Amino acid sequence: MSAIKERCERERARRHQLIITAARELAEAEGWEAVTTRRLAERVEYSQPVLYSHFSGKDAIVRAVAIDGFGELAAHLRRARLANPEPQQALHAVCRAYLEFATERPALYQAMFVMPTDVKFAHAETPPPLRAAFDEFVSCLRPDNARRELFAEVIWSALHGIATLSDSGRIPLDSEEERLDFLVTQLADTPS
Repeated sequence: MSAIKERCERERARRHQLIITAARELAEAEGWEAVTTRRLAERVEYSQPVLYSHFSGKDAIVRAVAIDGFGELAAHLRRARLANPEPQQALHAVCRAYLEFATERPALYQAMFVMPTDVKFAHAETPPPLRAAFDEFVSCLRPDNARRELFAEVIWSALHGIATLSDSGRIPLDSEEERLDFLVTQLADTPS
């Protein structure tokens, strides 16, 4: 590959990431309704046609932001798991890290889990960053549990419910630790 072609590809990848970052920042500051191709083009200082050369529209941008977020979530969960070597403590730490992630990055969390996208979960087409985040839950469960993935799905689903209901004010935040303790103690040591 020629040096010019490599430089062009690096520049394209940089622009691509710049658009994703700008979309995230705008969504966190003003909400997803404020994220339009016109505003993004202004923010990244490229024309709308350049933006469309990277993404077909807002849905494609949300998808890219979500996948970027899953990579970030996987790293966040991995750090929590590795800091707690005992399985039940690791699971509690991963669950806590998940809820912290949802609280600290509400617009990103929306892109990942609430807004409509074509990102597939539990499927052959599941993006690797999403699978990596899910695997952090699986890694916290007993290796002799033949249904570890099912338990991980249930835990993730419960956490998503807690995060969504807490964010909307439907359940009080002050009981979150009690919910986590219950979830972890009920599922972590369940045999296969």
